[in-house]
Amino acid sequence: MTGLAIALVLGAALIHASWNYLLKKSGGGIGFVWTFAALSSLLYAPLAVGVVIVQHFEFTIEALAFLFASAVLHTAYYLLLDRGYRHGDLSVVYPLARATGPFLTILVAIGMLGERPGTVALCGAALVVGGAFFLAASPAKLREAGASRGIAFALLTGCMIASYTVVDKQAVSAVLIPPLLQDWGANLGRVIVMAPLALRRREEVKAAWTLQRKAVMLVALLCPLSYILVLTAMVFTPVSYVAPAREISILFGALMGAHWLREGDVPRRVAAAAAMALGVVALAIG
Repeated sequence: MTGLAIALVLGAALIHASWNYLLKKSGGGIGFVWTFAALSSLLYAPLAVGVVIVQHFEFTIEALAFLFASAVLHTAYYLLLDRGYRHGDLSVVYPLARATGPFLTILVAIGMLGERPGTVALCGAALVVGGAFFLAASPAKLREAGASRGIAFALLTGCMIASYTVVDKQAVSAVLIPPLLQDWGANLGRVIVMAPLALRRREEVKAAWTLQRKAVMLVALLCPLSYILVLTAMVFTPVSYVAPAREISILFGALMGAHWLREGDVPRRVAAAAAMALGVVALAIG
C-alpha cells in the first residue's frame, strides 16, 4: 500500500470508530439511523452535484445498478449493526463485525476478483483480523446474558460489510463512479428504502431529532466522510489490502468502549492492538 492509501485508511478508521461510538452511546434505533441518513443526503448533496458537473459524470444503467445494490446492502448493514449494539457491548459487536467483513472480503477478492496479495500482505491481514477476533473474544463478555444475540447480529453485519465492500470496489475502480458520488447515491437510496419503516415510526424519528440532535448531526457528517476516504483509497489500491487495513478502527472503537463506556478488559485490548498494528505495517510493506 502507498503512503497516501495508508493515510486515507487510518484517517477513515478514526472517523469510523467515532461515529460508531456516537451510535452506540445514543441508543440507536431505526428513527436515529434514518434521521442521520436523511441529513447526510442533504448535507452532501451540493458536493455530489458539483462532482457530477465537474467530472461530467453520466448515470448509465450499470452505474445505477451498482448504486442500488450498494444502497440495499448498506441498509441491511446499518439495521443489523444497530440491532447488534442494542443487544451487545461496543467492544464485542464492533470488533466481530469489522473483523468478519475483511476476512470474507479477502476470500472474495482472491476467488472472484483475481487479486493476488503477497505473502507479507496476507500475514498482515491475518494479524489484523485475528487481533480483532481476539479482542472480541473476552470470555466474560461472551458469557453475559444476551451476548449471543449481539454476536449473531455482529456476524451478519460482517457479511454485509464484505458484500458492500466488493460491490463498491467495483463501482469506483471498474465502473469509475466518483467515490463521493458512490457514497452519496447509496446513502440516498438507503433513505428511500428505509422510508416506509421511518413513516411507521414517526415518533422515533421525531424523538431522535429532538433528544439526540447533536449526535445525529455528527454522525451525519462523519459517517459518509469515513467511507468516502476508504472508497478513494480503493480507486488505486486492491480491496484485499484496504479491507483489512481499515479495521484498525477496531482498536479505536475498543479503546472508546473501554475508557468512555467503561467496558473494561484493558490487557486484552493492548495485546490485540499490538497484533493489529503489526498487521497494518505488514500490509504497508506487502
